[in-house]
Amino acid sequence: MKGVEMHPIAYIESDFKEKFGIPRQSGRVQQLTARIVFLPKYRNPDALREIEGFSHLWLLFDFSKAHKAEWSPTVRPPRLGGNRKIGVFASRSPFRPNPIGLSSVRLVGVEKTEREGLVLVVSGADLLDGTPIFDIKPYLPFTDCHPEASAGYAEQGLTHRLAVVFPPELLQKIPAQKREGLISCLAEDPRPSYQEGDTRTYSMRFAAFDVHFTVAGDTLTVTQVDFIP
Repeated sequence: MKGVEMHPIAYIESDFKEKFGIPRQSGRVQQLTARIVFLPKYRNPDALREIEGFSHLWLLFDFSKAHKAEWSPTVRPPRLGGNRKIGVFASRSPFRPNPIGLSSVRLVGVEKTEREGLVLVVSGADLLDGTPIFDIKPYLPFTDCHPEASAGYAEQGLTHRLAVVFPPELLQKIPAQKREGLISCLAEDPRPSYQEGDTRTYSMRFAAFDVHFTVAGDTLTVTQVDFIP
């Protein structure tokens, strides 16, 4: 079969400058907002006609930082602590034969700009800043939502959240409109896997800040916040 050539139509602007700390699935942190900026060729307002009638959208995107020359039939999901191999097609790992991702986001609104044309503002995205978008489709609840579906091993740890201790003098360094989203990301436990007795200090890049934290039991404590000019 012949290969299929795909070209990005847009890219996302998010607060995640590095992979570490990105929510493991879309929709887990609804307080996060991001912008979808179309490339010049696709800045035709007719392409977005009636999109505001939909509350949620599907994003088809490129795992642009996960390209590999060869693929592996098995992966080690972080949700399983990296200790168990499963089939790549039974996972949402970015390391796939074709590094294509699929995320569902909530459409907050359409922003009209002079320089970038119409921009989609979305919430709940789990994409690295600058990620190329291949396509956008409406989410249809009457066919895309399956409440009775089973989630296999992915159901493990769904309710595990950390209590976040964020000293006020450090929290004040973060812009007010970004605080709730950052705290929710930290509560999701951004570490690769939960580890008892883990005493390391971690650093998470969020927007223009490096956020340093430690974890003891079920409590995450922010220890330092550095502005990155």
